[in-house]
Amino acid sequence: MRIAHIANFYGPTSGGLRTAMHALGTGYLERGHEVLLVVPGPVDADEQTPHGRRITLQSLLLPSSGGYRVITRTHEVRGILTGFAPDVLEVSDRTTLRSLGGWASSRGIPAVFFAHERADGILRANLPSWLGDRLPVERLADWHNRGTHRRFTTVVCTTEFARAEFARAGLASVKVPLGVDLERFHPRNANAAVRSRYVSDGASLLLMASRLSTEKRPDLAIEAVRVLTDRGRSVHLVSAGTGNVATQMRELAQGLPVTFLGFVSDNELFAQLLASADVVIAPGPIETFGLAALEALASGTPAVVNAASALPEVVADAGRAADGTPEAFANALEAVLAADPDERRAVSRSRAETMPWSATVDRMLALHAAARGG
Repeated sequence: MRIAHIANFYGPTSGGLRTAMHALGTGYLERGHEVLLVVPGPVDADEQTPHGRRITLQSLLLPSSGGYRVITRTHEVRGILTGFAPDVLEVSDRTTLRSLGGWASSRGIPAVFFAHERADGILRANLPSWLGDRLPVERLADWHNRGTHRRFTTVVCTTEFARAEFARAGLASVKVPLGVDLERFHPRNANAAVRSRYVSDGASLLLMASRLSTEKRPDLAIEAVRVLTDRGRSVHLVSAGTGNVATQMRELAQGLPVTFLGFVSDNELFAQLLASADVVIAPGPIETFGLAALEALASGTPAVVNAASALPEVVADAGRAADGTPEAFANALEAVLAADPDERRAVSRSRAETMPWSATVDRMLALHAAARGG
């Protein structure tokens, strides 16, 4: 089977989307399928990767996006797809690439849309508050989702949280959870030397592995540290990630035990950070899955997550959910830190082991086979 996956917002510092594309591509190749990835980038390129053939199209850099690019040369994408002649098409984009569902439908090619984010959440996060309060955000999201649903054979959501906005509009979707690399992320990666860079004995190491952008609410993690410090707790927060509000977050954290690493490109170091932390914080309220939190669980590290997001569904009993206030996050962090360290690590790893990438690949291949058979 020839499988093409097309996406925007894919780049060197992008997180969950890039990881998911690579994991699916690798899994498809291992099962004997042919894979094509088409993504945006600074220059045109055509290369073979461990995840499949990857064609990069020089694309528009979005201002204030933290380096994200968007493909506007959609006619060239159609030409690439015509040459590849896919048996199925996967699209991870709500913007310029959404029309490819119609292209596939007109040719009898089953097409899957990956809902990696909620339309209503994106609107609320990016509209000025005065405008968001006046616009019918849910109705706009429903209108957008109906248009998407018409174009694609199947809409795939990773959690019930992501499915909810399609269900609200009376639209069908299929739940296919993402997964985690259980070998790369493992408790054995805990490293005393890495940990000692930030905390001494008796102190707690907190990690936020997140893009520093408005919708991710990194300020909640920083302000929770302020609350804990005021309570006399010895904690240190390490932020692994970059984004368009990085400068503001550094200013907010002045005088607090917070270290900003920027984007961590060293895969080994990132795995060590996840396994060496006591708790990972995922403060984003509109996350539809949260791969970094699942990678933390695989590393034996529990997560404190935003109760408004999909993450309570992903984390389950391997952490705590907190309302969107610094005090609530501080309380949840204290509750997790009070638990027995060995027990919380065992529970976290056990939860992650129920969600390997192989299960995601198998579900997607079964979905594709059913669509082609139909």
